Amino acid sequence: MIVVIQCAGSKLANAGSLSTPDGRSVRFVAHPELAPDDGEFYARPDDEADKGRSWRDLLLDINRGSAAASPNLLTAGDLYRPAAYRGLLEYVGREKLYILSAGWGLIRSDFLLPEYDITFSGQADAYKRRRKGDRYRDFSMLPLNSVEPLLFFGSKDYLPLFRELSADHRGQRVVLFRSAEPPEVPDCVAVRFETNRRTNWHYEAVERYIAGNLQLPVR
Repeated sequence: MIVVIQCAGSKLANAGSLSTPDGRSVRFVAHPELAPDDGEFYARPDDEADKGRSWRDLLLDINRGSAAASPNLLTAGDLYRPAAYRGLLEYVGREKLYILSAGWGLIRSDFLLPEYDITFSGQADAYKRRRKGDRYRDFSMLPLNSVEPLLFFGSKDYLPLFRELSADHRGQRVVLFRSAEPPEVPDCVAVRFETNRRTNWHYEAVERYIAGNLQLPVR
């Protein structure tokens, strides 16, 4: 089974950043034009980095080994602070774990990522919040022609992006939800997750999955 989990706002303290040509660290956000005037260099992943190449292009070159890597870049599976990510890495392995990032797309857990602050959460600061109409050249790194079942751990805010970026997946897609009414996902199998937890409830679902206590209608 392939597992996808949405990204988290909290990153490890030693997470690295990409740098501008003059050596400034890049703070990736959804809307740099709304960011504080605090002297930091803010950018979107698809903004130009140098000579017509976007920051996304540069990051891809770094992962391919055709550009020098910035110090301390962490893989997507190691970037986030909550224990659920390390638990999934140990349980399913790097080859089966993918991260749904609001900044970068659907990416492999072994893909190097910089620190960033982009989210779909409506409670985040405006400059950090990615909106439905924002244009991103999201990565979609799921294996081609795979028929393995795909299990998504994430909130309803991330569900549209998950459906979009996994639309070509040939296997069954299973999404969990905690609301009273199931989400509109006619192309996926929706499974209600019973919990009293309202915030980050998908971490509890991860714990049950690792413990073998999560019943799934997987073909």
